[in-house]
Amino acid sequence: MEVVNVTADADTFTCNAYLALGERTTLVDAGSMPGVVDRIREATAGVDAVVLTHQHGDHVEELDAVVDAFDPEVVAYADHPHRTRAIDDGDEVVVGDERTEVVFTPGHADDHVSLVGPESIFSGDVVVHDDGAFDYGSFGRTDYPGQSREALIDSIERILDRLPDGVEHMYAGHGGVFHGDVRDVIETALSRAEKREPKYPDE
Repeated sequence: MEVVNVTADADTFTCNAYLALGERTTLVDAGSMPGVVDRIREATAGVDAVVLTHQHGDHVEELDAVVDAFDPEVVAYADHPHRTRAIDDGDEVVVGDERTEVVFTPGHADDHVSLVGPESIFSGDVVVHDDGAFDYGSFGRTDYPGQSREALIDSIERILDRLPDGVEHMYAGHGGVFHGDVRDVIETALSRAEKREPKYPDE
């Protein structure tokens, strides 16, 4: 499955927005980069669906523009004016060429979900490969109001419980894409999160 980060090299703060091409061309998160629609059109003529990992501004700011341009199905856990399909833990969502399982992963955000497939995981902000705080296994920040380190730890454990052995691609909301032993990266992130230490010095 070909996956394109359509917000790569953005000049403004944004999440990674991933365009998964295939059976069901799917955008995972819309990002906050002006011009994202043009980037999408460089890769595909249409978008079948947008799946939101959560609704923080850096993940949904350009959703209006994407919906106006492509009229996709909008899949989300929490209510949103553009949502056309509600999802819950354990549901199936086709992303590109993969049938993924929705895993409810709160902690960084109350409505956070991750998408776990047989080969790939779209982990949003709950767990990432590298993000400036840690290399090879980091996790979403939990120092803002309404966030919870304990809930995030539970969420990472839930991902590990439901992660197939064959997953070799991790597409996270921030940092780089990782190809390799995804389970080891996530286990490293869990170990760091369990120390309950601040992720950033000012946290």
